[in-house]
Amino acid sequence: MSVFVRVGGVAHHVVTEGTGPVCVLSAGLGMSWFDWDAVVPSLTSHRTVVRFDRPGHGLSAPAAVPPSATGEAHRIAGLLDALSLPGPVTVVGHSIAGFHAEAFARLHPDRTAGIVLVDASVEEHARTPAAPALRTAAARGLGALLSAAGAPAAIGPAARHATVRLSRAAGGDPAPADLVRRVYSTSRVLHGTLLENTHYRAVAAELLALRERFPLPQGRPVTVLAAPDGSARWARRQRALARRLGARYEAVEPSGHLMMWDRPDAVARAVRDQEEA
Repeated sequence: MSVFVRVGGVAHHVVTEGTGPVCVLSAGLGMSWFDWDAVVPSLTSHRTVVRFDRPGHGLSAPAAVPPSATGEAHRIAGLLDALSLPGPVTVVGHSIAGFHAEAFARLHPDRTAGIVLVDASVEEHARTPAAPALRTAAARGLGALLSAAGAPAAIGPAARHATVRLSRAAGGDPAPADLVRRVYSTSRVLHGTLLENTHYRAVAAELLALRERFPLPQGRPVTVLAAPDGSARWARRQRALARRLGARYEAVEPSGHLMMWDRPDAVARAVRDQEEA
C-alpha cells in the first residue's frame, strides 16, 4: 500500500506491506523507498514493513525545516502515529539514517523493539558547524542555481546511476529505470539531498549529545552490519560503534555501501534474528 501522510506539515510518501511486528526501513542520503526492493520480499511474510521517503527524497514533499537528529526521530514516531502503528518497532537505518534510527531508540525507548544499522555513518568527534542558517541558505541557493540551469533533468538520473554503481560491490543500478527518472529528474530531490548533506555534521554532533543524555533501552537488540570492502579502518570504526552501542557486529562481504542491493539476504536475516532474540 502506497500512501501519503502528513507529518510536521509535510506530505511523506510511505509504502506499507506484509503482516506481523513492524519494521521501519530508512535509506541513506539521496536514496528512495525502492532502494529496499530486494530486502522487502524476505520480510513481508512475518513483518509489517514500512518504507518511507524523508522530505525532499523519493516522492515526499520538500523539507519545511533543516534536518536534525531529534527531528528525524520524531518524524519516524509521527509516521507510525499517522499509520496507527504504535509499536514497538524495529528500525533499520542505512548510512546517514543510522543516526536517525539510533536517535529514535534513545528518544522513544518504549516504541523500540530493536535497531539494525546497515553500514551506518560514523562520526566519533563531530562538532556542530557554525552559522547553520547561512549553511541552509547556501544549500538552497545552490539548489536554485542548479535547478534553474536544468541540472536535475539533464544529469539527475545519470548522477544517481553513477553513485549507485560506485557504492556497490556488484556494480550497476538495479532500480526500476522509470522510477529513477521520475524521482531524480526533479529539483525537489536535488534540494533535499543538498540540505541533508549540508547538515550532516550537525546531525552527527547532536546524536553524540543525545548519547550522553538518553541511554538506549535495555534489552532491545542492536545489530551493526558493516561493509568493510577491504578497508580495515572502516571495519575498526564499525566495530567501535558496535562496542559503543552494545551491539552485535557482522562484517558483510562481499558488499559495497548499498548493502540492501548487494546483500539483501544479510539485511533481512539481521531483522529476523532480532525477532527470534
